[in-house]
Amino acid sequence: MSDASTTRERSTPPSAGQAAAIATPRATAWSRVWGRSQSLIPTLAAVVLFISMLVYAEIAYGRVFHLGTMSSLLVSFAPTIILAVAMTIVILSGGIDLSVGAVVAFTSVAGVMLMGAGVNAWLAIVIMIVLGALFGLVSGVLIQFFNVQPFIATLAMMFLARGLASILSTVPVHAPEGSPILLLATDFKLIDGPKTNDLVLTPGFFIAVVVVIAAVFFLHRTRTGRTIYAIGGAESSAQLMGLPVARTRVWIYILSGALAGLAGVVYTAEVGGKAQNVTGIGWELDAIAAVVIGGTLLTGGVGYVLGSVVGTLVLAALWMIITKDGSIKPEYLTIITGGILLAFVLLQRVLTKRRSE
Repeated sequence: MSDASTTRERSTPPSAGQAAAIATPRATAWSRVWGRSQSLIPTLAAVVLFISMLVYAEIAYGRVFHLGTMSSLLVSFAPTIILAVAMTIVILSGGIDLSVGAVVAFTSVAGVMLMGAGVNAWLAIVIMIVLGALFGLVSGVLIQFFNVQPFIATLAMMFLARGLASILSTVPVHAPEGSPILLLATDFKLIDGPKTNDLVLTPGFFIAVVVVIAAVFFLHRTRTGRTIYAIGGAESSAQLMGLPVARTRVWIYILSGALAGLAGVVYTAEVGGKAQNVTGIGWELDAIAAVVIGGTLLTGGVGYVLGSVVGTLVLAALWMIITKDGSIKPEYLTIITGGILLAFVLLQRVLTKRRSE
């Protein structure tokens, strides 16, 4: 073969099939990047909304970007952050847990009454968390082994926990004066600012931070965490892969219940050791709203704990605006929250539809 013909063969452009074969890996890589970016859009939208709300509040009312205001907001919503983490883990698996608010009430009342009866406060705190985990265990067993829908199983646990809290006491009960649980509400001044502009946080808030960090590590760096994502994405595929679906689902609800008990501990400390059976009404809905606003799909398989934290901060900012305004009725908090939730559900729907096309 001549040199000219060899040169022509080398310079011949690839066929359509060869070009497609070359382009396919690039297209696949790009589609993966785009798919991951799409899953972050709701979370980024929540961040923008949160910052916008803070800017508006600063312009309208002032003293929002003060360390004192920020620290008060973070401390007040520490229990909600813990519940949002619990709800994130459950929803990622394709489930739901409606019992967390009632479990907070029951564990709070039970724990305070144990302390009043002379039980060591630290032991009572452990019992509060264990009681929450037991509610989660019952929910998990009902869902996994008796094929009860998560909505029904956790709704039953919600009524049970609320009823038990009411049986224990229908009036507020208080922890003994000087009880160690109150140490979780001790103010720690981290930054000493001018006048009242101090950064003051509590151990309860740091517990919430530890829960968030641990949950991020658990979901993204452990086999069980990856199994949770797999169950929410496609349970049948997870089973075919040999993943421990049944065991993992039960543990998901145990963890959710335990975190609800922990939220009860933090909240009880925040309010000075007071507990009552009406605590936590609607908190499960706040947690669900925070999770959805933060970008977690209600169908499961897609979402981030940090997104749920941002969603909680959006609710906190909304509560702060209504409180500072004074002329807005508290009832509007629920209405506005519903509007925000609807907007983010629609955004998720649009992104999910695009991803499937």
